[in-house]
Amino acid sequence: MRGNHRFYLNQGIITMAKTGYHFNAETLSFDKVDMTLREKMRRWLLKFFSSFSLAIGLFVIFWNFFPSPKEKALKRENEEILSQYNLLSSEVEHLYETLSDLEQRDDNIYRVIFETEPILPSIRRAGTGGADRYENLKHFNNAELIIKTTRKIDMLSKAIYIQSKSYDEVEMLARNKAEMLASIPAILPIAMNGTTVRISSSFGWRQDPLNKVPKFHWGMDFSGPVGTPIYATGNGVIESCGIGQGYGRHVIINHGFNHRTLYAHLEVIGVTKGQRVKRGDVVGQLGGTGRVSGPHLHYEVRKSGSCINPINFYFSDLSTEEFDALVEAANNTEQSMD
Repeated sequence: MRGNHRFYLNQGIITMAKTGYHFNAETLSFDKVDMTLREKMRRWLLKFFSSFSLAIGLFVIFWNFFPSPKEKALKRENEEILSQYNLLSSEVEHLYETLSDLEQRDDNIYRVIFETEPILPSIRRAGTGGADRYENLKHFNNAELIIKTTRKIDMLSKAIYIQSKSYDEVEMLARNKAEMLASIPAILPIAMNGTTVRISSSFGWRQDPLNKVPKFHWGMDFSGPVGTPIYATGNGVIESCGIGQGYGRHVIINHGFNHRTLYAHLEVIGVTKGQRVKRGDVVGQLGGTGRVSGPHLHYEVRKSGSCINPINFYFSDLSTEEFDALVEAANNTEQSMD
């Protein structure tokens, strides 16, 4: 027989299993075979499980080695997102570099020009919240990169906000520049004629003239004739004037911008409390009141509550040569009067 027919010889009977017929050798004909239900079920189950096993095998193979179009699309999308995150992270780093340059200029140029304190790094780079702030990002793929980039963006946003506020402050200072330059102490408090008026004590350590022990001198002393005019060294408001222990008759001017000046041991006070004065106005006369060993002016410059060397503030009415001569004279003082 041809084809896929299989024949079995069993007690003179040849059976054609595929068609359900068998060959009768005696009659030389094919007789139809009626299979039992059990045999039918067995054959059906055998075919079913064979087909099911084959299907499962093919499914496993295709599932593991042949991604579906949807999976391919998701994979491409994830790769694109990861690439975008890497580009974003790189761009954030570039923005940080640009911001750092702006911060350097702000602290070392603009704020120096306007004599204001730089912003502390701890304020510029302050944190943006606790670790649980990014808890909702931990379930993503590439969570570490996403959290790192998000944290950088948060810190960058805060740093930009702080820098923006700083520029607002610098802008305000720039608008008030003319007022600031007119207010900050910038001239000598007394006319130096080279003969009758001279520097008698400089800023720094020296021997106290009364008890003869080392003592820090917080200002500069100018000796001269009693009655010599004393001038306001910058625009401002008379904060206080009167008689004080040690200083005798004295005047304190509040110039704004964290600057104050003190004029002590005056013979005469020529202003009143609350009065507005301009640079060059007479505020009193040189004298010898208070704790002194002779008539002189004790002059102090205070910034943000701390005394600083007044010699650094004589830049408006002295040439370079005159300023150098003044510094040399201040460094060679021998007499101290308070």
